[in-house]
Amino acid sequence: MRNSFQIGKISGISIRIDYTWFVIFALVAWSLGDQYFPHVYGNRWNHITYWLIGVITAVIFFGSVLAHELAHSLVSKSRGVPVRSITLFIFGGVAQISDEPKKPGSEFWMALAGPLTSFGIGIVFGAVYLMARRSGTLLEALALCLAVINLSVAVFNLIPGYPLDGGRILRSIIWKISGDLSGATRTASIVGRMVAYLLILYGVWKVFSGDWIFGIWSAFIGWFLENAASSSYRQVAIREMLQGVKVSKIMITDCPKLPKGLTIRELVDEYILHTTHRCFPVIENDNVLGVVTLQNIKEVPRDQWETTKVEEAMTLLDKTKAVRPDDGLYAVLRQMAEEGATQLPVIDNGQLVGMIARDNLASFISARSELGV
Repeated sequence: MRNSFQIGKISGISIRIDYTWFVIFALVAWSLGDQYFPHVYGNRWNHITYWLIGVITAVIFFGSVLAHELAHSLVSKSRGVPVRSITLFIFGGVAQISDEPKKPGSEFWMALAGPLTSFGIGIVFGAVYLMARRSGTLLEALALCLAVINLSVAVFNLIPGYPLDGGRILRSIIWKISGDLSGATRTASIVGRMVAYLLILYGVWKVFSGDWIFGIWSAFIGWFLENAASSSYRQVAIREMLQGVKVSKIMITDCPKLPKGLTIRELVDEYILHTTHRCFPVIENDNVLGVVTLQNIKEVPRDQWETTKVEEAMTLLDKTKAVRPDDGLYAVLRQMAEEGATQLPVIDNGQLVGMIARDNLASFISARSELGV
């Protein structure tokens, strides 16, 4: 999210573009305008025209990718699963869905919506091509290219390799039969990794066959899918591990309270370097004014530590994104990841009752994983 920017909203869903998207957009436009169209149509049009149609085709193609992801998102919202954003990036697009679907049927239709949309767009452009065929116009070339691309996207996404749409459909079917989401995710992830390795091997073969551009791209996609399949399974495993566990179970409650007037240097020397504490509420007359974190301290120049007071560096309590003692750990973990936070205050009835830090969560997950509980 930090490497992307918002371009608008559709149905309350933020539409964002990652900076890596410009790389793939330029590559697609170049491939079409400098390679594909001149190769297929020869000297029918001049070089500038080919580049122009290449750029137009790339714009419409990524509009189709956005429609594909929007279909996933709208079905997801209709099934009660919130969607935060859709981001276009180097591998196409991804919908930031806030949670796993609650039922296998929801997963099935959410996953199928994207390929069906791509099929529909491909059929529409195929119909336009049939009407414009032999007309010798740019519309004929553009429509044929977009029909082939969208149908290829639909077919590729239906490959049963998690986390591709086909892999999610496979997971939903296994989940429906077994009733075990974790086991279904494990099986779908294994299939996904097998597909990824096949793509990598195919890419290596294409490189040694002389088609090094397509080969490298295929291997790169395979590498990305392998990482995505592995991380997707870990995410589900962690979710099940944290299921039903509340913040109150692992939150830090012995946070030393700092008086107003303490300098950053005194805080570092007396509290941070000689203790394991990482949460520091600032108080006045037993009221918590705010919280000082390591990030707050790092934002103060080192040569100003002797003169800067903790109340000047702290984050005000009412400005702090907080959690409650009865919040679930998995939801808190996602919140930390989305906001880039390393720790969050725990507030109960307007009072600071503790802190929860990412390293506490990591230690808890590691311990449960090693013990198998």
